Amino acid sequence: MGEYLTKRIREWMLSKMLTFEIGWFDQNENATGAICSRLAKDANVVRSLVGDRVALLIQTISAVIIACTLGLVIAWKLALVMIAVQPLIILCFYCKRVLLKTMTKKAVKAQEESSKLAAEAVSNLRTVTAFNSQDRILQMLDEVQRGPRRESIQQSWFAGIGLATSNSLTTLTLALDFWYGGKLIAEGYLGAKELFQTYMVLVSTGRVIADAGTMTNDLAKGSEAVGSVFAILDRYSAIEPEDTKGHKPDKIIGHVELRDVYFAYPSRLDVTILRGFSLKIEAGKSTAVVGQSGSGKSTIISLIERFYDPLRGVVEIDGRDMKSYYLRSLRKHIALVSQEPILYAGTIRQNIIYGASEDIDESEIIQAAKAANAHDFIAGLKDGYDTCCGDRGLQLSGGQKQRIAIARAILKNPTILLLDEATSALDSKSEKLVQDALERVMVGRTSVVVAHRLSTIQNCNMIAVLDKGKVMEKGTHSSLLAKGPNGAYYTLVSLQRTTNATNTIA
Repeated sequence: MGEYLTKRIREWMLSKMLTFEIGWFDQNENATGAICSRLAKDANVVRSLVGDRVALLIQTISAVIIACTLGLVIAWKLALVMIAVQPLIILCFYCKRVLLKTMTKKAVKAQEESSKLAAEAVSNLRTVTAFNSQDRILQMLDEVQRGPRRESIQQSWFAGIGLATSNSLTTLTLALDFWYGGKLIAEGYLGAKELFQTYMVLVSTGRVIADAGTMTNDLAKGSEAVGSVFAILDRYSAIEPEDTKGHKPDKIIGHVELRDVYFAYPSRLDVTILRGFSLKIEAGKSTAVVGQSGSGKSTIISLIERFYDPLRGVVEIDGRDMKSYYLRSLRKHIALVSQEPILYAGTIRQNIIYGASEDIDESEIIQAAKAANAHDFIAGLKDGYDTCCGDRGLQLSGGQKQRIAIARAILKNPTILLLDEATSALDSKSEKLVQDALERVMVGRTSVVVAHRLSTIQNCNMIAVLDKGKVMEKGTHSSLLAKGPNGAYYTLVSLQRTTNATNTIA
């Protein structure tokens, strides 16, 4: 039952998390490591609470009822005395468990700190040796251990006194039981058999109750884990992708408009990125968005994908507010190629067909790879399209990963193509191959290109220059350059040419 529960909880939590808006994942407490930890640990803690701990509680309650009943039936006088001292026995067993557990924790803490320092010293042995810092390391090790050592000695006194007291009290209560039992035997009220039956039943029950008492911490942790699990399962996403009541377009034209948009990221509401931003992106044409870092270029891509909703203003596709669409249906017509393409630990074929419909044949995959300038290098690999990409695509170079990401976008055949600095992290040769692929893909689609290298967007139908969350100027490459030194785009181009020339000379 517990294992089935763990499986169900993990599946529910993950499926629920996958519907949450991107802003939820931006929060520090919802970082990747924290979420993976919650999926791994919380489900197990809930299973432990519901399975093991509940079983122990049922066992304890049934043991107490049965033991007391049997004791009173077998020898009621002796049973009454033993039940009267039972709380003392339970307290003694409980104190032993808690004290020994605390001592173990203190020792582990002391070892962790010293082990950490020793591991750092050994892993950086070259530096330690180069600076003759062996004595300093030993001195630091002694200082790290000094506090825990003092605390452990102090704790050992309390533990020693506590353990001695609990053992003494346990022995005294057992002596009382045997003394009174012997007296009852001498007076003829019960036999030796009844004495030992009553003794074994009630003393063993005391240990069971003590075991149940030591799990109070586990119950507290379990209640926290249950609260954490239900906080996810009961949460409603601010951007619900499963709202089937929304408009489901079979096909879209691709006209995009951002009108009077104000936006700040949920994790930094005090920093406004876009201030009254407005931009029309014509259907079937390419629009480039350029500007200094922090001007809001990538934010526009996120708003068109509806990773976030604006604080004020509206984002429209084909004249309809994005909020009125069934989001999963709309995203079928949008493809994104980001600066850092994400590949999964599967084959190249699996990564290309990721996100496309199931009925994709081999010729379509090859055609998409050719359009992305990826087929030649894939065909040159030993296993071709069955080559494993490795974890996060580590077996491939940056240019190869980027071209596979473009092939994935092509295979989806999107009406709206979003390119977020798709060539900025590549060398010159890879950049040219990727840029050629992108220019072929952009033909006839609504393309939004965020670029840092201005040389890659000269052929776009329109270029919008951003500064501090607003459009400073827009037009074609030649019309913007014609504005001369007073133009924002002209200044950016001149600055980049100067930088490139300096780098070439260097």
